[in-house]
Amino acid sequence: MKQPRVPTFFFTFADEMAKQRIAYIDAMRGFTMILVVFAHVCYFCMDAPLMGYNRIFYLFRLPCFFMISGWLFEPIASRPFKEVIRHKAMVQLLPTFIFLLLLAPPPEFFHQLGTLKGGYWFTFVLFEFFVLYLLIVRLGKAWRPWVALGIALTAFCCARYYNEIHLSAVGAQKYVVDAFGFLSITLWRFFLFFYIGAWMRRHFEAFIRWTNHTWALPAMAVIFFLIASTSHKDILWYEMLRFFLGGITGMWMIFTCFRLSESWLNKIHLSKPLQYVGTRTLDIYLLHYFFLPRFLIPYADQLRAYDSQFIEFLVILVIALVVLAITLLASYLIRLSPFLGHYLFGVKYEK
Repeated sequence: MKQPRVPTFFFTFADEMAKQRIAYIDAMRGFTMILVVFAHVCYFCMDAPLMGYNRIFYLFRLPCFFMISGWLFEPIASRPFKEVIRHKAMVQLLPTFIFLLLLAPPPEFFHQLGTLKGGYWFTFVLFEFFVLYLLIVRLGKAWRPWVALGIALTAFCCARYYNEIHLSAVGAQKYVVDAFGFLSITLWRFFLFFYIGAWMRRHFEAFIRWTNHTWALPAMAVIFFLIASTSHKDILWYEMLRFFLGGITGMWMIFTCFRLSESWLNKIHLSKPLQYVGTRTLDIYLLHYFFLPRFLIPYADQLRAYDSQFIEFLVILVIALVVLAITLLASYLIRLSPFLGHYLFGVKYEK
C-alpha cells in the first residue's frame, strides 16, 4: 500500500531552503504579504490606494519582497542557466497565466497583458529578475552593481514617461511600446532591491555585524521616516532619490527589526502565524484577488468621513485579515490535490 504524499512548500529551486528555513525570514515574508493584501484592499475595495498609512507602507513593502527574493535566489545563481530558468518558468510563469485566465477569461485576458498583468505582475517581473541576475553574475564582479543600478535607474525614468509615450505612439512605435509594456520594463526599477538582497546573502556576516551596531537601526529608522514624511513632487531626481533611498532604508529597517525581535515574537505567539503566511506567499498572491470584497467601494466614503488614518488602518487591516484567512483555507483545499498543488503553486510532493 502506497504511503500518502505530503506537500512541502517549493518556493525556490533549492530543496535545502525548505529543509533549513530561517524563522525570522519567513515571519518577515508573512508580515509583508499581509501588507500586500492590505494594499489591494485599499486599491480594489476602497478605491483609495493611500488610505490607512498605505503611503508609508508603499515605500518598503515591495522592496522587502524583492530583497528577500534576491536573498533566497543568490545561492542557486551559479547552477546551470537552462535548468534554473526552466524550473522558475514552471513555478512563476505557468501559475501566473493560469490564474490570470481564470480571473479574466478571453477576450478580456488579452487586454490584461500590459505592464500590470491584471494585478499578477509580481511573479512575472520576478521571473525576469531571475534572468537578469543570472546574466549579471556572469559579468565581472566590478561591473555587477553598476549594471544593476543602471537597469533600475533607466526603468525608473521609463516609468515616469511611459504613459505619455504610449498615448503618442503610432504605427510601428505602438508595437514597440506595447512590447515594453508586456515585458513590464517600467517595473524593473525594483531590480536594485533584488540585487541588494542577493548582495546581502553573499556578504551576510558583514551585513549582520554592521546592523548589530547600536546606532544602525535608529539611523535607518530616522532616515526612512524623514523620507516618508515628505510629499510627492514632480521632480525626477527628487522622486528617484525618495523611491530608492526610502526603499533601501525601509527594507533594511524591517529586516533588522524581525531579526532582532525573533524571540519577542515567539513570546507573544506571533512568530508561528507569520511564518505560516510566509510559507504561503505564492498561494496568497495568486488566490487573494478572487476574495477581495469589491462591493465595499460604495462604503469607502463613510470610512474616509472619520478623517482618521488610524481608524482607516484598523478597518482595512480587519478586512485584509479576513481575506487572508479565506485565501489560506482555499490554498489548503487546493493543495490536497497533488495535480492542482503542483501546477498552480509549484508544490513538490514527496512520497
